[in-house]
Amino acid sequence: MDLKYIYASLTRISDLREKEFEVKQLPRKQWETGDYVICKITDPGSNALSLELPSGRMRGVIGDEHLIGALGERFATLEATGTWRKVEDDLKMHVLTAAGLMGRLTSKSAFIPNMMQVVYLGHASRKGKKLNMRDFVAPVDEITFKTPVILFVGTSMSAGKTTSARIVTHLFKMAGHKVVGAKLTGAGRFKDILAIKDVGADTVMDFVDVGLPSSIYPKEKYQVLLKQLLSRIQQQNADVAIIEIGASPLEPYNGDSAINAIREQIKAIVLAASDPYAVHGLMRAFDLTPDVVTGIASNTLAGIEMVEKLCGVKALNLIDARTMGELKQILTQKTGFQL
Repeated sequence: MDLKYIYASLTRISDLREKEFEVKQLPRKQWETGDYVICKITDPGSNALSLELPSGRMRGVIGDEHLIGALGERFATLEATGTWRKVEDDLKMHVLTAAGLMGRLTSKSAFIPNMMQVVYLGHASRKGKKLNMRDFVAPVDEITFKTPVILFVGTSMSAGKTTSARIVTHLFKMAGHKVVGAKLTGAGRFKDILAIKDVGADTVMDFVDVGLPSSIYPKEKYQVLLKQLLSRIQQQNADVAIIEIGASPLEPYNGDSAINAIREQIKAIVLAASDPYAVHGLMRAFDLTPDVVTGIASNTLAGIEMVEKLCGVKALNLIDARTMGELKQILTQKTGFQL
């Protein structure tokens, strides 16, 4: 086992742990999204911070260790924003997500710990060529995406999308259906799709599997990679796809492109909302009418009543087991699958 480096989970699609590579420092004009970089940890940040490994397990850190992650961008509404494009001459960066998304911090919520600081040492390279996440992705034949979709969207990050997706995945698996779980947009973390795997999904995948550290990427190029991801999902021949749009479709993660690409296959929409007014705004912005609103907005009767009065849609607190009967009825009616 190579203990020289900490391999963050964005390296999970690569062979960096198994095959040798060189560390080559490159000028910033040659940097690109998805490049694998080696950095030295100069400040671990809060003692609560840890790094996500390719297995999905978390690992604590100490100063001066060397980390391998990927250059990328994050624009989270509730936590932090940052990009590799803002790295300055001092070559200092931050670990923008525990998965090893590397870039210069541009803003941070006062309610989260200080972020881990690193300094760039060089790019992972072989035979003089830098290595990018996309170098480890074999293209597949593009096929028409036809799998019925249960779509999970949110009005913001941390609104309850993944929790809701876990619950619905479990229901479909208990009914004997083949399920594929996927996350089409967001910032790379392995834990989100592993959570779907842990409740029985037959296969899980996300944008990392087509070479992106986050889905903040030029729209036209993202759409090309999205077709590859949807083709991979279709190859599974699943009965149903549990698909999450990470963060909110209003954020710069290409959520609108993802929704439009699968719109014809969407059979039911579960919206995890932070508050009732956000439900109303998202419905107007994306011409989407959710079949169920859940998440923080459904935590109390006051929130439930406000959602139903303001938006005319059903609100259910899915972490309350007493709502399972009604949820099954809605999903059966919308999808045709008996639950």
